[in-house]
Amino acid sequence: MDHKFQASRQWERIQDHWFTEDVAVDLTNFRADQRNYKLSLWDPATNGVRYLKALIYQVGMGLSPEDWARIRRTPNRELGDPTTVRCEGEPLCMDYLQATFEVGFIEREIDLAGARIMEIGAGYGRTCHMIMSNHDVAAYRVVDLRNTLRLSRAYLRKVLDDERFEKIEFVEVDELDGRWPERFDLCLNIHSMTEMRPETVGAYLALIDETCAAFYVKNPVGKYIDKSMDGYVAGEEAVRVALENGPLRNLLDIHDSEAVRAAVPGFIEGYRPGADWECVADGRALPWSYLWEAVYKKRDR
Repeated sequence: MDHKFQASRQWERIQDHWFTEDVAVDLTNFRADQRNYKLSLWDPATNGVRYLKALIYQVGMGLSPEDWARIRRTPNRELGDPTTVRCEGEPLCMDYLQATFEVGFIEREIDLAGARIMEIGAGYGRTCHMIMSNHDVAAYRVVDLRNTLRLSRAYLRKVLDDERFEKIEFVEVDELDGRWPERFDLCLNIHSMTEMRPETVGAYLALIDETCAAFYVKNPVGKYIDKSMDGYVAGEEAVRVALENGPLRNLLDIHDSEAVRAAVPGFIEGYRPGADWECVADGRALPWSYLWEAVYKKRDR
């Protein structure tokens, strides 16, 4: 029998460009260059969307029935053209995967039925969207900078019905001083106190101590310097500014599980609103290696 064993046109091109005759001369960095990226791993520098979709798919296929229920009760999740995959017939994006984890963590500790909620730094409103779609809350206040409020107001107006949207109050940060006497059952902060000046974080924690019964926080356990992550695409100055902010400014290897775990006690103490507050639950905020989440409750005096 006559067989023809030969390279395909695809591999002829690879050998012409990347697997040349000197391919094995120096193995020092071959697993981090195009030799290995043509053999066993996609180049992370140019395949970010591929890896993001793989991560979304992996996380999505591991959702609990409760996670799925929250997602399916949250309509209009595809507004804004997010990067999505389909799992179990549902479009999933990373934002709403995180939102269902966040709300699930809160639900295990806090009864949200009829709750008055304040969120400091709501982004475009994904967590507010999921809470409002899954719970009959009494009121929801979003506190943020002016331009970010414009985005969250516009987004939530599109994704929520009139009845739910009318329960949301949008408050600019410079309007807060005259509103302190109001009381809330829960305050949320998700990945934004780490981007605030330390004195601003202190002011918000004092506000929470004065006006809230419970506090959910999700933020990094510290800071990191790793140019391989994004090549400092926003510039060196952006990195320097980021390192100045937040209550936790210690540097660590965010992809070292032991280093992350060692930073957790500092996280728990750093985000405690006051002496009368107890951390009743905490854990790693999936899927990220260095984000932690916690729920605090104020003790009865």
